[in-house]
Parts: sequence; C-alpha cells; structure tokens
Amino acid sequence: MAEAGACPICGQPRHARFRPFCSRRCADLDLVKWLKGDYAAPGEPVDEGDLAGERSRGGDDPRR
Repeated sequence: MAEAGACPICGQPRHARFRPFCSRRCADLDLVKWLKGDYAAPGEPVDEGDLAGERSRGGDDPRR
C-alpha cells in the first residue's frame, strides 16, 4: 500500500493537479480499473433469475 502523500497506483509523490495521483496516466489507469469492475463493494450474491423477473415486471423503475 502506498504511503500517505503517495500515488495509490505507482507510489510516486502526488501532484496537486491530479490528486490523489501523480499523473494523468495513473488517474486513467485507476479509471480503467473501475470501468472493468476490478474494484467492487462486497455484497450478497445476486441471482440472475431474480434480475430477469424484475426486468419483465418493470421492477421499481419509475421510468416505466
């Protein structure tokens, strides 16, 4: 784990412009991790069948 004041991706000193990262590159690498689903909050497993049923009923989506 990076020390306080260090970029969480590479460990180099942080740059105020890209805080908490050191560069645009490290900020972009972090964004890619989020978009790929590498970061996830723990939770209960979701049954795919339950999701399909909600879609067909309209679920709680107020847009329907």
